[in-house]
Amino acid sequence: MADILQQIIASKLIEVREAKIVTSIASLEDKISLSEYPSFSMEKALQEQPGIIAEFKRASPSKGVIRSMAKPAEIVKGYDVGGAVAISVLTDTTYFKAEPQDFTIARQSTQKPLLRKEFIIDEYQIYESKAMGANLILLIAAVLSKQEIKQFTRLAHKLRLEVLIELHSSDEIGKLCGEEDVIGVNNRNLKTFEVDINQSIKVKNQLGATNTPLVSESGLSSITEVEQLLSEGFRGFLMGEYFMKQEQPVNAFADFNNALYQLIKQ
Repeated sequence: MADILQQIIASKLIEVREAKIVTSIASLEDKISLSEYPSFSMEKALQEQPGIIAEFKRASPSKGVIRSMAKPAEIVKGYDVGGAVAISVLTDTTYFKAEPQDFTIARQSTQKPLLRKEFIIDEYQIYESKAMGANLILLIAAVLSKQEIKQFTRLAHKLRLEVLIELHSSDEIGKLCGEEDVIGVNNRNLKTFEVDINQSIKVKNQLGATNTPLVSESGLSSITEVEQLLSEGFRGFLMGEYFMKQEQPVNAFADFNNALYQLIKQ
């Protein structure tokens, strides 16, 4: 599993190269110019109130198949109605078993900020994300240089997309360009795939004071963990696996989100 990220990026390079042959950037720009997808801001939503970024996820390299037959229209709509501050949808088909229409269906099912959860390693994917109707893209610091992060962030902003920059350790803080809209900390160790919720707090403490909303990602499964992170200044909590593995993902989300709401009211 230690080399899984390298395997994913190698596959993604091939995938992007093949996609460019089928659909050019010019074609994507044409689609963008004709689209009427709404603009929603996760940054603004998180600044107004802490909340859960609920994720639609069929599988993962670390956990295998979670819910292969899940229906995005039903679950994403349920997340929306249940009060998700934003919704994340995996689009990788090889390692996360996403189906080609998952994101399109999700976009049609929600009026909340929609994050395209993807391994972005090329500007082409940013145009692609906008054409799909995304409001945010994910940039993973572990697979990008500081220059690439700045370049991709500026292109995203040009296309009216927000950027969630994902850190895995304090070593990656130096890659921040200062223009990101949201900063996420992934609690999963990329080498061992073990999860440590305290990683969010460790990186946050090294990061220092910031006005950029902070999001804790991966491995969250209890309201106690969220309460601790909330007290540390985190505004968003990206959760997918915990809900998706439940018999009724939408009900599980609604119960959890209600518990969070009660915490915020205190």
